[in-house]
Amino acid sequence: MSKDASDDVPAAEAPAKRAPLNKYALACAVLASMNSILLGYDISVMSGAQKFMKEDLNITDGKVEILAGIINIFSLVGSLAAGRTSDLIGRRYTMVLAAVIFFAGALIMGLAPSYAIVMLGRFVAGVGVGYALMIAPVYTAEVAPTSARGLLTSFPEVFINTGVLLGYVSNFAFYRLPLNIGWRVMFLVGTVPPVFLAVGVLAMPESPRWLVMQGRIGDARRVLEKTSDSPAEAEERLADIKNAVGIPEGISDDDEVIAIVHKSRGTHGEGVWRDLLLRPTPAVRRILIACLGLQFFQQASGIDSVVLYSPRVFDKAGLHSDSNSIGASVAVGASKTLFILVATFLLDRVGRRPLLLTSAGGMVISLVTLASALHMIDHRQEGQATPLVGLSIAMVLAFVASFSIGMGPIAWVYSSEIFPLRLRAQGCALGTAMNRVVSGAVSMSFISLYKAITFAGSFYLYAGIATAGWVFMFFFLPETRGRSLEDTIKLFGGDERDANGTVGREDAHGQNKSTELTTQQ
Repeated sequence: MSKDASDDVPAAEAPAKRAPLNKYALACAVLASMNSILLGYDISVMSGAQKFMKEDLNITDGKVEILAGIINIFSLVGSLAAGRTSDLIGRRYTMVLAAVIFFAGALIMGLAPSYAIVMLGRFVAGVGVGYALMIAPVYTAEVAPTSARGLLTSFPEVFINTGVLLGYVSNFAFYRLPLNIGWRVMFLVGTVPPVFLAVGVLAMPESPRWLVMQGRIGDARRVLEKTSDSPAEAEERLADIKNAVGIPEGISDDDEVIAIVHKSRGTHGEGVWRDLLLRPTPAVRRILIACLGLQFFQQASGIDSVVLYSPRVFDKAGLHSDSNSIGASVAVGASKTLFILVATFLLDRVGRRPLLLTSAGGMVISLVTLASALHMIDHRQEGQATPLVGLSIAMVLAFVASFSIGMGPIAWVYSSEIFPLRLRAQGCALGTAMNRVVSGAVSMSFISLYKAITFAGSFYLYAGIATAGWVFMFFFLPETRGRSLEDTIKLFGGDERDANGTVGREDAHGQNKSTELTTQQ
C-alpha cells in the first residue's frame, strides 16, 4: 500500500464531543443485522446436533464433516447473487428474500428423514445465509451516519454471535430428548427468527444510496434526514452520494434528467464486474485485495473449527460427558457474544487497525498455547493432565474472545466501507464469497486434519495463518475511522473517477459520459 496515497488525505480524528447516537439509524441497523442470527445459529446448532445425527442417520465422520461445512459452500450461491439482486430490487427486499429462503431450509432440515434430505435443507439454508451475510453490513453501512458507522456496521457480527449462543443453548436444552427427535427440534427452532425478521424488515426504509442510484433523490433525502446527526450532515451525505454516483451538479431534484443521467451510468449494476475484475483501476485493485485478504484470514485462522467442533476439542482436553462438553460450548458462545459487545463500542473510538492487530495477536497467542496444552495432554496419562484441561478450556475461550474484539466484526465493517458506491454490492459479494469458501474448506477438513496431524498440529497451523494475517493487516489496511463512505477511496490512492467508475469508461470509450451529459445541460 503506497504511503503517498494516505498522505494526500487529512488524518481523521474522532470528534471531541460525540454526537448522540441516532436512534432511527440504530433501529434500522438492529433490524437489518438480525438476519445474521441465522448463520450463527446454524453453525453452533450443528456443533451439538452432529453427534446425534451421526447415530440416528448412521453416517460416518466423513459425512458429518461434509454436512457441517457444506452450508458455507452452498452460501456462495446466495452471496454472489445477492450483489446483483440488491442492485435490482433494493437492499430491503433482498433481506426479506434471505429470511424466506432460510426459513425453508431450516424447515427441510428439521423434518428430514434421511441424509440426502438434510443435505437439501443445508443447500437451501446456505443460499439464505449467503444473502444475509452480504446484504446486512452493506445496508447498515449505507444508512449509518459517519460518527457511528463502525458501531452500527458491527451489528451483523453481534447478531452472528447471538445466534451462536442461541444455537449452543438449543443444543443444551434438547440433547436429552429421544435420539430421533432432539436434533430435529434443534433445527426446527431455527424457523422462528426468519418469520419475525421478514416482517420487521418491511418497516425499514430503503438504503439512501440505492435510492439515489435509482434517481429517487427526494426519497433519499428523507431517509438521510432521519438517519443523520444533523440536517447539514444529511445534505452533505446526499451531495457526496450524488457525486459518487455521477449526477452532475446544478440539476434539481425534480429534473427528470436525473433518471436519464443515472440510467446511462447503470443503476442496476451494469458493468460492475468488468470494473471490479477485468479492468480495475489501481485503487480498486488494492481495495479488492484488502477485502479478499481480510475475509480470507478471518476464516483461515480456524474460528469455525472451534465453533463447530468445540465438543470434540473439549472431549480431547478431558471433558468426556455430553453435559460437560456441551455446557463448555455454551461458555464459548457466551464469551464470543460478550466480547463482540466490547468491539462495537471501541470501533469508532479506537479505530479499525488497532482492534484488528490486537485481535490477531491475541488469536496467535491463544492458539499456540492451546496447541501446546493439547500436545502435552497427548503425552500424559489422563489423570496427570487435569491442570492442562483447564488451560485448554481457557485458551479456547481466549481465542474466541480475541476473534470477537476485532477480526470477527471488522472484516465485515471494513469490507462494506471501502468500496466505491457503484461497486459496493458486488465487491462485498466477492468478499462474502471468499469468506464462505474458506470457511467451508476449514470446517469440512478439520476432522480429517486433526486425524492426520493431531489436534495440536491443527491449532499450530491455524496460529501460523493468523500470524500471516497480522502481517497482512499491518502493511496493507489503512485506517478508515471517521471517513465518509465516499472518501475512503482516497486512502487507496483513488479519486472521484475511481469512485464513480469514469476511469474505466474513459479507457474503453475515449470519453467521459458524465461530463458530456453535464455539458448538454
